[in-house]
Amino acid sequence: MGGPEVERLIALLAKLPGMGPRSARRAALRMLAEPQTRMLPLAAALTDAARTVSACNTCGNLDTRNPCMVCADNARDRGLVCVVETVSDLWALERTHTHHGLYHVLGATLSALGGVTPADIDLSLLLRRLDGTVREIILALPATVDGAATTHWLAEKLAPSGIAVTRLAHGVPIGGSLDILDDGTLATALRARRPVE
Repeated sequence: MGGPEVERLIALLAKLPGMGPRSARRAALRMLAEPQTRMLPLAAALTDAARTVSACNTCGNLDTRNPCMVCADNARDRGLVCVVETVSDLWALERTHTHHGLYHVLGATLSALGGVTPADIDLSLLLRRLDGTVREIILALPATVDGAATTHWLAEKLAPSGIAVTRLAHGVPIGGSLDILDDGTLATALRARRPVE
C-alpha cells in the first residue's frame, strides 16, 4: 500500500504493547500525515531515550541517571525497600505517592509454565543492599500463582537476614463491585478480613 518503509513502520508499531495491526496502521497514518510535528520529534525522542536511558545499578529502575532519581533522593526512607517484578510496577507505585522508600526490580517471577526458576532470578543486588540500614522489605509482586510462589521463595531467602518481610494486602479494590470480581480476589479478601476501624 505505502511501500516497504511504511509497512516496516506499521510492523514495528504493531509490536508495541497494546498495539495491534489496525492501531499501528492508524498511528502510522497520523504520523505520516504530519511528519514534521509528529514523526520527526518522536524519532528524536526514541533516539535520545535509546542512547541515554539505562537500568539503575542499584535497583533496576530505568532512568537517564545512575543511580536513578529514586535511589539518589536522600529524602527517601532507606530503611524500606519495595520489591517489584517490573519497572512498570515501580512506576505504578510511584504514581500513588504512598511509598517513600526505595525499590528493587526483580525482573521476573518464578514460573513453572514460563520456565523461570530460582536460578534465573539474580538476588545478589538485593542481598547486597541489606547492609544494616534496611529494616523492612515489602514484597509487591502480582497477585498470581507465580507472584505468590515468588513471594514465598523470597521470604525464605530473606528470613536469615532478620529483616521484617511484608507483602501487599490483596482484596476488593476501591469502587469494586463484588459480582464482577474473580473468585480468587474474593477469597483472598475474605481470608484477609480485619476489624472495622
